[in-house]
Amino acid sequence: MRYTTDQMAEIDILVHYNLETTQQGIKVHSNANAAYIDAVERLFDKGLVTQKDGGYLTDLGRRAAEHAQALLLILAPHNQSVAS
Repeated sequence: MRYTTDQMAEIDILVHYNLETTQQGIKVHSNANAAYIDAVERLFDKGLVTQKDGGYLTDLGRRAAEHAQALLLILAPHNQSVAS
């Protein structure tokens, strides 16, 4: 199973949230990339964010953002050598 382009755009929105605080949201402006506008609206429809243009993460959205951001860290290049 592969991620769709829509899912990738949704994940990209989720990784922009600051998980250090619940007091900071995001806003996707009307002149933003259409893929991001559509993605944040889908996240709203799924109950992950509080506004159609972003807003704050819901509890479910926070969990999704935590997983998305963790995945990026896991997949980031590491400078570890493999012992033979």
